[in-house]
Amino acid sequence: MPFNTENHLIRIEDSPRVFNRMKILFTLMILLAMELMAVSSINVALPTIETAIGASNTSMQWMLSGYALLFGMVLVAAGRIGDVLGRGTLWIIGVAIFSLGSLACGVVDNPHLLNLARIAQGFGAGVYNPQTIGMIQQYFKGQARAKAFSVFGLVISASVTAGPLLTGIIIRMVGPENGWRASFIWNFPLGLLGIVLALRWFPFESERRRARERREGTARARHLDLDPLAITLLMAAVLCVMLPFMIKTGPSFALLAPGAALMWLWVRWERSYKTRGRQPMVDLALFRHRSFTHATAISGMQFLGGTSVFVLVALFIQNGMGASALAAGMIGLPNALVSAVTSIATGRMALAKGRTIVIVGLSCMVAGVVLTAATAAFTIEHGYSFWWLMAPLTLIGFGNGCMTGCIQTLSMIEIPPAEGGVAGGVKSTAERITTAIGNAVTTAIFYSLVSSGWTRALTSAYAAITVFIAISLALAVFDRVSLGRGALKESGVGAEPLDERRHGRGERASRSHVHRLR
Repeated sequence: MPFNTENHLIRIEDSPRVFNRMKILFTLMILLAMELMAVSSINVALPTIETAIGASNTSMQWMLSGYALLFGMVLVAAGRIGDVLGRGTLWIIGVAIFSLGSLACGVVDNPHLLNLARIAQGFGAGVYNPQTIGMIQQYFKGQARAKAFSVFGLVISASVTAGPLLTGIIIRMVGPENGWRASFIWNFPLGLLGIVLALRWFPFESERRRARERREGTARARHLDLDPLAITLLMAAVLCVMLPFMIKTGPSFALLAPGAALMWLWVRWERSYKTRGRQPMVDLALFRHRSFTHATAISGMQFLGGTSVFVLVALFIQNGMGASALAAGMIGLPNALVSAVTSIATGRMALAKGRTIVIVGLSCMVAGVVLTAATAAFTIEHGYSFWWLMAPLTLIGFGNGCMTGCIQTLSMIEIPPAEGGVAGGVKSTAERITTAIGNAVTTAIFYSLVSSGWTRALTSAYAAITVFIAISLALAVFDRVSLGRGALKESGVGAEPLDERRHGRGERASRSHVHRLR
């Protein structure tokens, strides 16, 4: 699916330069991959970290949870701040924090300091993640946006699986003592490269506009409404909801009640804030866009189950079948390759028939999870190699590629570019919360049944995953029946997407291949 470089040149109002959308996308995707690999690769490194620095079980838990917790807490606030102050600047700040946190992870010798460094990583990733979605929404339109989001899906699919594999290779090459350190440190120079490319290639459109307005002394430049109370309420609510499912202690679940109360207060505050003529952090009218609300619900339910698939496979083959960390990483390689290719292939069809493709993808995921559980039981019973698990896991990868190739495009199709960051933050926060809940539920099922046998533990946990993804599939069917097969008019192949009709009429008048963004 090649991009025409000439058709991706853009101008902005406050700069004489010509910018290239493809260079923007390339820079965004490098750091998106780095962020996602940091989530998945830690699972492979944990055993060597535990041995190297003498980390306790509690410290090990926080190495996993601290990153995800801070990441989920700051997404919406960072998206809002980026929408108002400028996404390019927030992206650079987030990348800088993430990179420094990665460097700190690789050089510390104390488990508590390592946990703090992981928290810094998660905070930085949460700051720059919604800027990625917001800039795609801002600088790509129509079919070009669908293609950009298909690349977004490709990077997600490839990175989540590539992280453990790359970490396993690094540990094998460098050795256990320093390999886990190298798996963190390599993010630092890559982050610096991303910052250099951003300074050269990002338009910094909002920042330039605000600078001009400050010079002109306009009212808009003087008025800056970030809704700080809403930021505080939502971050506290997300903390109370996510934390119990991460630390998994009985008393911690008492936080769910205040979490629900804080969420209720946040909703009431945002409504009253808008009524008083102020600009809320999240305009709740966002949820009136059914394409966004449906896609967020579908994706959230899929994350509730789908993100646990490889966590459980790694536990099964490493602890149950005695495989190495490298093998645990390699078994998902075909899954990642197929998912990446499928994401690109389906992304070009997202506008025309994306909702149908999502249904196909989720159906394949359900079938793949059932077949993976059956294959695991068969290999244990008959003494076959665990490498047979690659086949059903690849089917899951195909389904996941269909899902990621389309769902992001569908979720953002009606969202105005000015709200792209906060909308992306809301959707990502929902996914982070369901990921935490899903991982807690499925691993609890798994560990509670390990004493009865590895096969029973895996198949029972996979049964729960199947239910979660089946619910996501039912929501996707409802979405398809309610809103049609895709984002285009059903009556015309060449019809415009909704957001293009509403927000992009002025851009069609731009001359030649240079598109002017206002």
